[in-house]
Amino acid sequence: MNLSYKHIAPFLSAKQNRLQRWFSYFGLGTGVLLLLCSLQMYINISQLLKDRNPKKDGYDYISVTKIITNENMGSNHSFSKTDIDEIKAQPFIADAMPLLANNFLVKATGSSSLPFTTDLFLESIDNSFIDTIPPGFTWQEGQDVIPIIMSSDYLELYNTVFAPSKDLPQFSSESISAVMVQLECYSASGVPVIFKAHVVALSDRINSVLVPQNFLDWANKKLGSGNIPPSRVFLKTTDANSAELLNFLQQKQYNINKDKAKFGRVKQVLQAIVSGISAFGVLVILLAMMLFSFYLQLVIERSKDNLQLLLTLGYSPAWLSKTVAKRWVPVYIVIVLAGLLMTMLFQYYFRTVAMNGREELSPFIHWTVVAVALLLLFLSVLINYRMVSRLLHKL
Repeated sequence: MNLSYKHIAPFLSAKQNRLQRWFSYFGLGTGVLLLLCSLQMYINISQLLKDRNPKKDGYDYISVTKIITNENMGSNHSFSKTDIDEIKAQPFIADAMPLLANNFLVKATGSSSLPFTTDLFLESIDNSFIDTIPPGFTWQEGQDVIPIIMSSDYLELYNTVFAPSKDLPQFSSESISAVMVQLECYSASGVPVIFKAHVVALSDRINSVLVPQNFLDWANKKLGSGNIPPSRVFLKTTDANSAELLNFLQQKQYNINKDKAKFGRVKQVLQAIVSGISAFGVLVILLAMMLFSFYLQLVIERSKDNLQLLLTLGYSPAWLSKTVAKRWVPVYIVIVLAGLLMTMLFQYYFRTVAMNGREELSPFIHWTVVAVALLLLFLSVLINYRMVSRLLHKL
C-alpha cells in the first residue's frame, strides 16, 4: 500500500491549536505580500524616477559649477587641475572633463534672409562626453567653416521667444543645419577674424554652443591669452542620483541642476521607505515561521506516543519527516500564489489608476518579484521540512 499523510494522520493531534496555526498562516501571508509589493514598488520607483537625460554606455553625464553666494561673489569660481583630479578620484565618478570656454569676443551675424547680430559664447569638451557626434564635427587649421553642436533647448528658445520677437523664421531640428551664419572672432587688439559656421547636430545633454576642441584651443591661443580655467565640469557617473555623489557635491559646495538634486533626494527617501517596508515584511515572515515552529512542536509533542509507535512499527524517521512535512506544502503554495495574485492586482491598480497608465510602468509584475516569490516558497518548504525532521529525531 502506498502510504501517505492521510494514513498516519490519525496518529497526529493536528486538529488542536488551530488558532495558533491560522495566526502563523496569516502572518506568513502578510509578510509575503508586504515583501512582494514593496519589491515591486521599489522597481516602479526606479522606473518612474530614473534620470531623463540620455545615457551613453550606461552612464549619466551631469554638469557641476561652484556655488556663488553673496559672500564669495568676488572669488575665483573656476576649477583648478587639483579640483578636477579630486573629482576623478571619487569611486562613484567614472570620469570628469572640463568645459572650456572662449577667451575672446565672438559675435554671430546672420545672412540677408536672417538679419540678426548677437554676442555669442563658444565652449568645447572632449568628444566622448557629447551625446551626438556627427562625422562633420571636425576642424583643421586654415578651414574657414566651423561646425557647431547646439543645445536642443537653445533651438526651442529661439523658435518660441527670439524668432517671434524679431520677426525671424523658425527652424526645425532638420532645417537648422542648412543655416549658415558668420562668426566674428575679435583679438585683444580688436581685429576681427571672420569664420562661417553652421549647426551640424543638436545636443540634449549639454546646454551650450559647442565647437571642436582643437579650434577653441587654437582660437584662444591666437586671439586670446590661451585657455582660461574652466567654470564648468562634466561628470560621468553610473547614477546621477546616488547618495554618495549628492553628498560629495554638497560637501564641496558644487552646484548642479536643482531639479536633478531634488529628484535624487526624493528618490532616496522613497526607496528608503520601501526598503523599510521590505525589511518589515521579512521580519513578519520570520515571526510567522517561528510561530509555526511552536505549533509543530506542540503537535509533535502531543503525538509523541503515536509517532514512537510508528517508528517501532518500522517507519523510518526520514520517511516520516518527509511525509509529515508534505502536509503543509499545499498551504505554502496557496499563501505564496495568493501573495503573487495580490501583488499583480496592486501593480495593475497602481499603474492604471494611481499613475493614469504611465508608459514607463508595466501593468505586469517584474520577473524579479516572481523569482523572489519562488525563493520564498522554496525556503518555506525547506525550513518546514528541517523543523519537522529535527523534532522527529528528538523522539
